[in-house]
Amino acid sequence: MKFKSVFDIIGPVMIGPSSSHTAGAARIGRAARNLFGREPKWINVHLYGSFAKTYKGHGTDVAIVGGLLDYDTFDTRISSSLETAKEKKIKVSFFEEDAHTDHPNTARIKIGDDDGDLELVGISIGGGMAEITELNGFELRLSGSHPAILLIHNDRYGAIASVTSILAKHEINIGHMEVSRKEQGKEALMVIEVDQNVDDVVLKELERADHILQVAKIVD
Repeated sequence: MKFKSVFDIIGPVMIGPSSSHTAGAARIGRAARNLFGREPKWINVHLYGSFAKTYKGHGTDVAIVGGLLDYDTFDTRISSSLETAKEKKIKVSFFEEDAHTDHPNTARIKIGDDDGDLELVGISIGGGMAEITELNGFELRLSGSHPAILLIHNDRYGAIASVTSILAKHEINIGHMEVSRKEQGKEALMVIEVDQNVDDVVLKELERADHILQVAKIVD
């Protein structure tokens, strides 16, 4: 999956009517698709705040599903994404939630198939911009202004060092890095924003590194 940037910040080329409710929503959906790595068989979308109140009129529903079908914000197929998903026999459900969230344009996306599932929380913050704030229960703040690598790993001594040494060997510079964990000694999430796209060869090497369980990327 290719992005000019993960989330174009100003004046996105997009299918309307709203940069926040359509373009930003499509980017959240496409980020989930990218991280899942394949087309899901089922999609559950929980909408909060303004998203929950206006999603049908503003096209948030078709935008999120379009993103999950790997459509970019300017792809005219977004407008028929619900019909396409139905033709593909993808089960799609939307839920309007009353719970208060920190941002009014919030979506919790749960997707999966016979081989696995993924849960992601994204917010659309205006101008077609979006942020990912949670992935499979891990808190993060992924703005998408740079290519990024996401690694699920055992919370053990040496995990971070093994990853950074591989990136250094391939002359890949780290722009920003954060690590979160649910519980000490269990699984943790490493998020690394880098200055250039990372080749699949490097990703395969990262997958073999000490304590690494899963690797995904968002490309520029």
